[in-house]
Amino acid sequence: MIGYIPYAAARSTQADQLSVAADRIASLVEEWRGGGALTGPGPLFVGIGASLAAACAPVWSLRKRGIDAWRLSAGDFPLPLPHSAHPVIGISQSGRSTETLAALDSVARDLRFAVVNSVPSPVSEAAARTLGLGSIPDSYASTIGFTATVVALGMIADAWDGGAVDPAWRALPEQVERLDATLGARAEELAASFDDALWADFVGSGPSVGSAEAGALLFREVARIPSSSLSTRTYLHGSMESASATGVHVLFGSDREVDVARMLREAGNRVILVTGDDVGELEGIVVIRLPKAPPGPRAVLEAVAMQSLVEAVAHARSIDIEEFVFFHDDTKVGSAEESR
Repeated sequence: MIGYIPYAAARSTQADQLSVAADRIASLVEEWRGGGALTGPGPLFVGIGASLAAACAPVWSLRKRGIDAWRLSAGDFPLPLPHSAHPVIGISQSGRSTETLAALDSVARDLRFAVVNSVPSPVSEAAARTLGLGSIPDSYASTIGFTATVVALGMIADAWDGGAVDPAWRALPEQVERLDATLGARAEELAASFDDALWADFVGSGPSVGSAEAGALLFREVARIPSSSLSTRTYLHGSMESASATGVHVLFGSDREVDVARMLREAGNRVILVTGDDVGELEGIVVIRLPKAPPGPRAVLEAVAMQSLVEAVAHARSIDIEEFVFFHDDTKVGSAEESR
């Protein structure tokens, strides 16, 4: 089992760690593809929390290619999982998530895949095939562990059933480094957007729904701000009626999200727009511009933007990022090494 490192330390080395991890992951994915492991019916991704959010863009990419794929919260469906020919990919950065392990154990072993950071671990040992990220030292509120997981799942989605890993992943570490530098220079401005905010909504469409989920989770964990995540269409179907200036609205996307951002701002609300499009200056709206990237790599960039933003907000509120309030004894199982 890997240990934890400070949040700032994990973020400062993230670009370099992603570069190493991407090469490792691409080689493993190619081995799987060459061995025929990534053929046939599309996968069912199962995970909890950030791990579930990490599967959103990969599912989008697979379904856009016409391949059936889903993601399920591992603890929210009865077990055993229904019998099918679809492989089940268990996602757990620690490799010890109780619900994910139980979901994997409920299907035939030859259908069990795992994407984990920590190897060996209970989840890695339960799977017939495991893609290990490299036991990368990560922060307690996950940074590099999350982004490397998105890379791994994205590359698997790219290569599934005759596909190939997108070359765009190679440009990602440099894009992450530049984005971090840009946002770091704006830390005070970005943090000010959350001055006295009582809550936050994170809203995105398609592959960015997972980024909204991950962003809301980070703001709850790191800045302790009550936060919700919604898809854009769900938000438009009534949820935005409770919008007010007591909170912040963080939107991921373009086109429709730009319209929603303007609508919210005109009603006197605080808005942050995270987009890869050239939307120009939007009066009264804080814009975080991302490099152009396909959905998978863009999900990593959206995550990096949220990591930088929440760090700035936590510092402005004098919150110790390394301290968590609650600890649970039933969400993780012991590793094989701990049980010996």
